[in-house]
Amino acid sequence: MRTKLLSSALILVGALMLLPVVANGQTELTAAPVSRENEVIVGEAPTGIAFDGTAFWVTNQFSKTVSRISSTGSLLGSYPVGNNPTGVACDGTSVWVANSADNTVTKLSGKGAVVGTYKVGDGPIGVLVFQTNVWVTNERDGTVTVLSSAGDVLGTFAVGARPLGITTDGTNIWVTNNKSNTVSKLSSKGALLGTYKVGDGPFGIAYDGASIWVTNFFGGTVMKLNALDGSIIGTFKTGDGAAGVTVSRGQVLIVNNGTNSIMKFSTEGTLLSTAIVGRSPFAVASDGTYAWVTNSGSNSVSKR
Repeated sequence: MRTKLLSSALILVGALMLLPVVANGQTELTAAPVSRENEVIVGEAPTGIAFDGTAFWVTNQFSKTVSRISSTGSLLGSYPVGNNPTGVACDGTSVWVANSADNTVTKLSGKGAVVGTYKVGDGPIGVLVFQTNVWVTNERDGTVTVLSSAGDVLGTFAVGARPLGITTDGTNIWVTNNKSNTVSKLSSKGALLGTYKVGDGPFGIAYDGASIWVTNFFGGTVMKLNALDGSIIGTFKTGDGAAGVTVSRGQVLIVNNGTNSIMKFSTEGTLLSTAIVGRSPFAVASDGTYAWVTNSGSNSVSKR
């Protein structure tokens, strides 16, 4: 079991840099051949990843940059942002990057040019584009900041302790509170609609069209929640250090930071496959065909 030692800079500095431990009950890992197409070298300590419909954007925490990768695995460019870039999201035109050490969010054009840099809360981590606004989790002050597309602060709303992951069910906003072991549900106006108990160290969060999925980093599980009332529908075993999660083509994709792997589950919670990726994987995104995983310990992105 991992010790509950997380840095305020990001889980990456501390728990995410521990040596991997093989968890019991894992299915046999399968490896894809290493090639330019399925292992892309990026900057130092890649963390967040987002797909803009054509290319992937990857935050490199210790390089203070964002890398842009084509869907064929070509590195298209690297662009400077703020200190300790973490979360990233695309709005169809621009790219939004949370700079954890600067308490800012940088807005980039689709070509990587800086459009603006905007103040948010203390320790921005997760980024979500919802409708015309940008939602940002601030891990050190337990809040979520909402920006307009022009970067104006529209509101700041209290959630639990150490908010990290953020998603939407199409109407409301859901946030994982890593130190409270809860998930907060907010209205599109920021009103707190509910707070729900989950597992140990909730981290990533995603919506499958009907239910909310929450990874529990220390618990080694993923939970499926009812999107209406937050009740737990099911709890499913993952690998050690369940971190990033996304949903693609009816499958729930989860990366395990401690076992250097990615798991694919059905939306009923059946484990479909497990494959190895790089060292200390952090986040996952999909282009609709493949899963792309940031490997914070090997400075790479894996295509699976």
